[in-house]
Formats: sequence, C-alpha cells, structure tokens
Amino acid sequence: MENPMQHNQSKLFINNMMESAIRIGLLFILVVWTFDIIKPFVIPVLWGAIIAVALMPMTQKLERALKGRRGLAATILAFAGITLLIAPFWIVTSSIFEGISHSIEVLQSGEVDIPGPTQKIADIPLVGGQLYEVWALFATNLEKAVMHFLPQIKSAVTASAAMLGSSLGTLVMFIISLAIAGGFMAHAEKSAAAVKTVAVKVAGSHGEEWASLTAATIRSVLLGVVGVAFIQSILIGSALFTFSIPAAGLFTFIIFILGIAQLPPLIVVLPLIFYVFSTHDSTPATIFTVWVLVAGVSDSVLKPMLMGRGVDVPMPVILIGAIGGMLTAGIIGLFLGAVVLAIWYELFMTWLKTEEQQNAKVEQGAEDSLHSVPVED
Repeated sequence: MENPMQHNQSKLFINNMMESAIRIGLLFILVVWTFDIIKPFVIPVLWGAIIAVALMPMTQKLERALKGRRGLAATILAFAGITLLIAPFWIVTSSIFEGISHSIEVLQSGEVDIPGPTQKIADIPLVGGQLYEVWALFATNLEKAVMHFLPQIKSAVTASAAMLGSSLGTLVMFIISLAIAGGFMAHAEKSAAAVKTVAVKVAGSHGEEWASLTAATIRSVLLGVVGVAFIQSILIGSALFTFSIPAAGLFTFIIFILGIAQLPPLIVVLPLIFYVFSTHDSTPATIFTVWVLVAGVSDSVLKPMLMGRGVDVPMPVILIGAIGGMLTAGIIGLFLGAVVLAIWYELFMTWLKTEEQQNAKVEQGAEDSLHSVPVED
C-alpha cells in the first residue's frame, strides 16, 4: 500500500509535469504566432542587413566627406541604390512594352515583311536546317506559322508575364530592403553591438569573432559573385551594343542574372555568335566572337582575385557555400550559404587546433614524466 508521502510526491510530480507542458505549449504557440506575424519581413530584413554590411565601408567614406553626418550618408546611398534598381528595370520593361506594341501594330496593319533566311543559317551545325525551315515558314506564310506554333507562343507569353510580375515583386522587396539597410547603416554601432551581444549569447567566446567573419564573408561574396557577374555583364553588354544586337539591354540583364546564379554566360552568348555570323561579315563577326568569349571566361581570373579578400577562409569554401546556398534558398542563399560554410570551416579548424594542443600536452607530459624518473648509478 502506497504511503501518504509517496502519494503526495507522485501528485506533485504530475502537477509539475502538467504545468511545464502547459507552459511549453503556450510558449510554442506564441513562437508560431510571432513567426507568422514577422514572416513577411524576414527576407527584406535579411537583405537589408546584407546590403548594410556590404555598403558600410562606402557609408563611412561618405560620412567623412559630409563631416560626420552618418544619417545623410546612409540616406544618399539608399536612394542611390533605389535609383540604380528602378532605372534598368524601367528601361528593360519600356523596351519590352514598346516592342510588343510595335509588333501588335504591325500585325494589325497586315504589313508584315520578314526577310527570308540566308544560306549561312542553313550551314549552322546541328540546328541550321530546322532553324532555316522555321524562319522560312515565318517569312513566306506568317499566318500558318503562327497557327502551327500557337501553343509554344502562348506558353512563352504566359512565362514572360509571370517573369515580369515576379520581377516587379522582387523590385519592390529590394526597395524595402534598401530602406531598411539605410536604417541599419545610420545606426551601425548600435546594430553591430546588438548583433555581437546575441552572437556571444548563442556561440559563447567565439561569437564576436564569428560576427566579424559573417560581415567579411558577405563582402567577399558580394565582390566575388555579384561583382564578377556585374563586370562580366558590362563587358559582354558593351559588345552587344557595339554590334547593334537587338534587345541588347535585355540580353545584358539576363547575362547578369546568369552570372549571379553561377551559370556560364555562354548559354546566351553562343546563339548570339551564330546570329552575328549570319548577319555580319566575317571580320566583325570574328571580332565579336573573340570579345564575348574572352569576357565570358573572365570570371576564372576575376573570382580568385576578388573572392575571399579579407577573409581567412579558402576561396573554394566560400564559393561552394554560395552555390549550394543559392540552390537551396535562392539568391539570398548566396550569402547565407557562404556564411554558414565559413563558420563551419572555422569550427573545424578550431577543433583541429584543439586536438593538436591536447596531443602536444600529452606528449609534453610524457616527456616530463620520463625525465623525472631517477637514473640509477
């Protein structure tokens, strides 16, 4: 038979367990509700922090030029970033809209004059024959060609509209992120102190070091991935505009996106090379080919120069983290993946150093004990 003391202890244990379960449940519900509330702001705030870290050196230089007015410097950079975002988007969308409007007007007027393909098109290896037939069909019987390729045309128009809508949403998100970045830059010291405090609470003595590593890794990825993609797109885009390639601005933007996604720009460049050879003489076409091919492989030289600067982490580790993060979490994964892998690399190196120090202490202790043994005469 259970005595009263054991019964009271059992009852007290059950009451404590139920009370703890209720508290944990309420805390879980509170966390879930909080996450649902802040979820729409997570990505803009993350991008704002990334942009603020990347632009902070420029903010400090501008602050010195403005005689210590940090808020004004941050505001100028935020507005400059918003302008640099809106201007290309407006140019590209205006170009697309004008092209669509002109095409509709031409189709409605019935005065469609598509030049026929030349023999150079048919001589292109692998795809020349099919490309020649399709081009010739559009040039000789436009109505039949449109009816034949109507499903593909509808799919392309739908995909283009979806891409335009997604691009507009992304543009709005980055405008908000730049505004948040301006706030972070204006209060950089307080923001950095708060981040370091949280990092120390979470990671202990290495927290402050990892906070600095995070900032350096973000700048490294910005230079080594986004910076290289921007340089490549400028080099190739200048060739497209020089040789008057149709929709040169749109192709330049696509090459920039491919560069950020770590995909070779040759995906876009190779068809353009075929186009130039079919519409230009051999000499300018050869110059164009050499120009865009050299620009297309320039990342193999630029990445080792720019990526990993200021970070005590090997460049391949950051690059693998950036690519893997992007495949997992999209563009923002470029930075998050690189930061996570850099921290794991530092953890691994710290563990190796600890193991080496422990082994050295064991060996030193063994030597000391050996020397302390008395030697008999």
